[in-house]
Amino acid sequence: MVKSYLRYEECNSFGVVVSAESNLCYDSTGKLLIAGALDKLLVWNVKQGLCVHSLAPSLPESGSRPAVTAIACTPASSSLVASGYSDGSLRIWDIVKGACESTMNSHRGAVTALRYNKNGSLLATGSKDTDVIVWDTVGETGLFRLQGHRDQVTDVVFIENGNKLLTSSKDTFVRVWDIQTQACVQTIVSHRSEVWSLDVDPLERYVVTGGADMELRLFQVSSEPSSDPGKWEVLQLLGDVKKQSHDRVVTLRFNELGTLLGCQCAGKSLEVYSLHDDKEALKKAKRRKRRKREKADKTEKPENVAVTEPEDGNEFQASDYIRLLQIVRLKHKARSFAISPLHSRKEVMCTLAVSLHNNSLEVHEVQAESSAKVHSIDLPGHRSDVRSAVLTMDGTLLLTTSHNAVKIWNPTTGSCLRTMEAGYGLCGLFGPGNHHAIVGTKTGALEIFDVRSGERVRAVEAHSGAVWSVSALPNGEGFVTGSADNDVKFWRFDLVQADDKAFKQLTIENVRTLRMAEDVLAVRVSPDGKYLAVALLDSTVKIFFTDSLKFYLSLYGHKLPVLCIDISSDGALLASGSADKNMKIWGMDFGDCHKSLFAHHDSVMALKFVPNTHYIFSVGKDRVVNYWDADKFQHLLRLEGHHAEIWCLAVSFYGDFIITGSHDRSIRRWERTEEPFFIEEEREKQLEARFDSELDDSRAPRQEAPEEGASGLAGRKTQDTVSAADSIIDALDLAEEERKKILEHKEAGEKTKFQPNVMMLGLSPAAYVLRAVTSVRPSDLEQAFLMLPFSDALKLLEYVKQWIPDGSQVEIVGRVATMLLRIHHEQLIATPSARAIVTSVQEIHGSVRSFKNVLGRNIAAMSYVQDLLALSTNALFKDAGAKLSEIRKKLSSFPEKQEGHNKNKKRQKLQ
Repeated sequence: MVKSYLRYEECNSFGVVVSAESNLCYDSTGKLLIAGALDKLLVWNVKQGLCVHSLAPSLPESGSRPAVTAIACTPASSSLVASGYSDGSLRIWDIVKGACESTMNSHRGAVTALRYNKNGSLLATGSKDTDVIVWDTVGETGLFRLQGHRDQVTDVVFIENGNKLLTSSKDTFVRVWDIQTQACVQTIVSHRSEVWSLDVDPLERYVVTGGADMELRLFQVSSEPSSDPGKWEVLQLLGDVKKQSHDRVVTLRFNELGTLLGCQCAGKSLEVYSLHDDKEALKKAKRRKRRKREKADKTEKPENVAVTEPEDGNEFQASDYIRLLQIVRLKHKARSFAISPLHSRKEVMCTLAVSLHNNSLEVHEVQAESSAKVHSIDLPGHRSDVRSAVLTMDGTLLLTTSHNAVKIWNPTTGSCLRTMEAGYGLCGLFGPGNHHAIVGTKTGALEIFDVRSGERVRAVEAHSGAVWSVSALPNGEGFVTGSADNDVKFWRFDLVQADDKAFKQLTIENVRTLRMAEDVLAVRVSPDGKYLAVALLDSTVKIFFTDSLKFYLSLYGHKLPVLCIDISSDGALLASGSADKNMKIWGMDFGDCHKSLFAHHDSVMALKFVPNTHYIFSVGKDRVVNYWDADKFQHLLRLEGHHAEIWCLAVSFYGDFIITGSHDRSIRRWERTEEPFFIEEEREKQLEARFDSELDDSRAPRQEAPEEGASGLAGRKTQDTVSAADSIIDALDLAEEERKKILEHKEAGEKTKFQPNVMMLGLSPAAYVLRAVTSVRPSDLEQAFLMLPFSDALKLLEYVKQWIPDGSQVEIVGRVATMLLRIHHEQLIATPSARAIVTSVQEIHGSVRSFKNVLGRNIAAMSYVQDLLALSTNALFKDAGAKLSEIRKKLSSFPEKQEGHNKNKKRQKLQ
């Protein structure tokens, strides 16, 4: 009989506050901060330090979830957020409902830039595939693809005046695109290095770009074309502004009022610039020219040499518009920042949220003379790699270590219970009763922590080298440590009375030491306490008797050092994982190698037996968790989810879940489900997934370089579009058969009632085909029609003729007719039999016109109701937003000098 196994699936991940690959974004209220956390989109309430929502796409059947790489909030809605992913997909989330509204796939590489236009109807995305796609957010479809950049697109921004789109790239160019003509109208070549970011002020007067050099470039936006239409320059260079940091620019963003500009570089500082209006810039330009004239007068001039006077002071420089206001110093490297749309206090000029490289968020308030950190979110995660993970016997507590902290978690909910400062922890275990934790550090110390109070009780200098491994004795009276100083030490637990405490504290005492010839990388005591296994740097595993420490067996066969070992619960098998990417199964009775398995594509970092079984979990630097049967030497499952190297692994006592920790600072819980699976079925699924991945050209390189400023279709061929095309073809075939049966039944004149096909779901053939078309995702519809044969496209146009009189699905019917006519235009013209179908499709104009009239009447009625409500109450419905913007602009336009002048006047009056 074929043996079945129970499947393990990822059920929770925690420990990540913000990931370095994504940017930050405030919602329209300024109360919530949206941040990318690997494959999740986290919505933080910064003041309370709480995660309001954790949004993640559904887990695919094969592979892992993609990571969030770009975020943008919808201007027209306070709840919709767009997020781009590493696989090129785009998702629209509702952060109030906590649900995904739509999913779109078009890019062949990771999405690197996202930006909405002012009303939120259009969305532009840039990617590593060098393309820019403009999306219709209402219809959830891609309008067109802009091709012309030669390297990764780094930023995009809309200019509403003139209907333009600006894009920057690592190819050192900034391009200006006309959205109507879908063509590049200007190419900026002023940069000599990669252009990493750009932004336009809210009034669309100026554009600022930043790259890898020391200057920020300021451009003026020209809304009127020049006398020569062929040389219309939308952006005109005003000059350069030297920034303080020597690092490259990462992000440039204006605030909502356009008075401040934030410049975040790759270092530990964030520069805030103030932007002057035309009057202030004119004063500064005149002052600059006056100083230049005075300096020229002071210099000695020859008698017969005429001095040319400078021209009138209406020529501006970039320094006349931009002035450095404040430098926000950070303790760690910044990854992204966002400016809050709200002002908390009058003296605060802006509020900045910054994501740091150490997995934390900070909120700073910037004033005229200083800046201060007001909020911080760092407790829910480690500041660096998760190096070790240990579970209690009952699985209720989880201990993890990193370079400077030890954390105690609830592994079920993912909540952090305790955070304790510590050294660089490499291994750990829980003490008797789970009231204490012992952590081995990189400096060779053993640190003892009280779990209940969250304090470090004592630190013992145990080894002179790093403590790589620790293993508890089965009797619970002590543990064994292995270190890089070639020593294996046995320790005994003891309770002592502290002088300043009313209760006894746990302490440890070294009772025995085993000296080895090489560095000890891993130690493990057999469950019966009879044997001690020691993995050495010389790629061997030595086994000793625990009581006498006499040598028993030597296991050799690995080509590189053994990094991890484990012994099964019955003591019959020993598994070893090495840097040579192999896992070997050994017999503990004779020391023979039962099987050598190629376990991972990189070093095997940890492995654990499931208690009371011969099943093994292994993790490695290839970011994969593998599940094995050590009796049959077969690979059972491949679990993907981490986005970086996996360092540690913990298995619960009952084997119902496992915990993994990674370099990406995430901790993931994988639970055993009740779903059985067979090895043969899993292998078939893997082969199908590999075959399906060949159909998806998302990662395929472009065969030919795009033309200069070219445009193309927004969609791309994926497995979803292939499946959508197949479903439409199947629906057409089934509807055609049903229609023939109906005609035969009518011609036969039978009195019996016609029995429809149950697969038609009680629908007519036309309604069934329409149901199949509407079930396709709007973003995949165009690519699905591209894969339809011409004969099926003709059948679909015949059904369009039947859908038009109904008038219930005018929008989707219009899209279908437009797409089919555009795709098969030449063949339809060349086919005489298709002319009648094309002529009948023209009747859709009447349905669209009536549908438009209905929409117009509804909009007019709602406007009338709004006016009635405004007249019947004192509340202002129309002008509230405009007046609020005016008030904010007036408050922010007062310079600090004017405030100081008013204060001096008040003081004089009081005196």
